[in-house]
Amino acid sequence: MRILSIETSCDETAIAIVEAEGDEQHAEFTVLGNALLSQIDIHKEYGGVFPALAKREHAKNLVPILEAALEEAELLHEDMQVIPEEMRSAIAKILEREPGLEEQFFAFVSECEPPAIDAIAVTAGPGLEPALWVGINFAKALGLLWDTPLVAINHMEGHILSALASERSDLNARFQGRTLEIKDAQLPVLALLISGGHTELVLMQEWLQYEIIGQTRDDAVGEAFDKVARMLNLPYPGGPEVSRLAETVRTEGRTHDITLPRPMLHDATCDFSFAGLKTAVLYMLKAKTDITAKEKEHIAHEFENAVADVLWKKTSRALTETNARTLVIGGGVSANTHIRRTFAEKMSQEYPSVALHIPAASLTTDNAIMIALAGFYRARREDVAKDILASGNLSLASK
Repeated sequence: MRILSIETSCDETAIAIVEAEGDEQHAEFTVLGNALLSQIDIHKEYGGVFPALAKREHAKNLVPILEAALEEAELLHEDMQVIPEEMRSAIAKILEREPGLEEQFFAFVSECEPPAIDAIAVTAGPGLEPALWVGINFAKALGLLWDTPLVAINHMEGHILSALASERSDLNARFQGRTLEIKDAQLPVLALLISGGHTELVLMQEWLQYEIIGQTRDDAVGEAFDKVARMLNLPYPGGPEVSRLAETVRTEGRTHDITLPRPMLHDATCDFSFAGLKTAVLYMLKAKTDITAKEKEHIAHEFENAVADVLWKKTSRALTETNARTLVIGGGVSANTHIRRTFAEKMSQEYPSVALHIPAASLTTDNAIMIALAGFYRARREDVAKDILASGNLSLASK
């Protein structure tokens, strides 16, 4: 099965084309084409993602990204296509709320053959709704023109499945020729999903059936990283900068007397809270008139330690309560070096019989490959969509 996947949930415009085969017990995915354009530099001046700007950039970038992915997959064949007026009108109606996209769309598809694609998978949520709608409407237009079924994908499901996938071959950073494999995953699977918008523990007892075990009651962990980074006057995106300062302290073996709270560490639930930790950093900085570069590093170090402690404690509780046989960690914050190291060490010491899956750093951020993986599993169940609506707060438990 050949999947074309589209991801526009936040500030990355991404399209991938993946050849997939197999079933839940053993599936293989060969990445034929992959193209991604990040908007980080554009949003830097705002200190975060500006939704209206993200929407505009997605509309501007989707056609060039599609062309790049098709060309890499060797599925771009030039040939003049006459689009019937009725079809043209229907597509124009779909794209009318995406300024600039309609003209690009028709200019491109009028000059190339429809590619051999079995399904189009597109992120329906969660995410920024204006950004989601651009990808969804683009998918609808392609599906109508190419007579190809659409599959609506939960972004977080993509993170879970990409974390379960392992490499089948050496590859370069842009994924050309990449082969991934999901093989013999032991259920139940517990997923710790950590990103700028999410911090939750999700249980998969059966394939593609989810239960929320714990979640943040306030800030997501990635949001807390970014807010602390702004307090420390670090550049955007702030999370990697906080981590960089913290790693400097560890590398140099420095000690310090800065201490921060571990919110809800001993609470008898699997829920999280990071607002108090963030506020503690704020009060600490307000109490200091001048902060040195080393003090910034020490605060970053203690903050990151506190986050890792809380994430591990809550995940450990969930592992014990659910008897999970596999733990996956997904989402942008799963790229954090200290969190990855902490979980690898703790799992080997305390849960040696539980398989730990953390994706390669290149698959932790938003990408279309993970949407293609989820698209394959949904499409093979014939879970196709007659219509797709953007849902900024879409929950895995609703699947």
